[in-house]
Amino acid sequence: MGADTHGRGPKRANGVREAEILDLLQQADAALTPGEVAELLGGELTYSSVVTILTRMHTKGLLTRTPRGRAYAYAPVTDDAGFAARRMRTVLEERPDREAVLARFADELSDHDADLLRHLLGTEPDASR
Repeated sequence: MGADTHGRGPKRANGVREAEILDLLQQADAALTPGEVAELLGGELTYSSVVTILTRMHTKGLLTRTPRGRAYAYAPVTDDAGFAARRMRTVLEERPDREAVLARFADELSDHDADLLRHLLGTEPDASR
């Protein structure tokens, strides 16, 4: 059978599957059940595999879930930018010298991004003065 797993598509790393499912949920107009996710994946995963992945993602705090019939419907807790911000915060929190990490990050920003960050922090020079 090679790369196939029980007649399904090629085996992929869990992180790749999670990213695919997260993308589907972010594009959806509403929360989706495991059956709906499995259908949107085109049968690449079994229903039980989808349930397992969704449950793990919920446990990690990536998804919310609400009862819908006999199943749960899952939705992302934030958008793509929110997830990127969470990853950045996690990396920062894992380092013992936050000041050094933030300083290095700021030093490596483009001028445009540095200006944008100043604007977001409310520290840009006031043009009206």
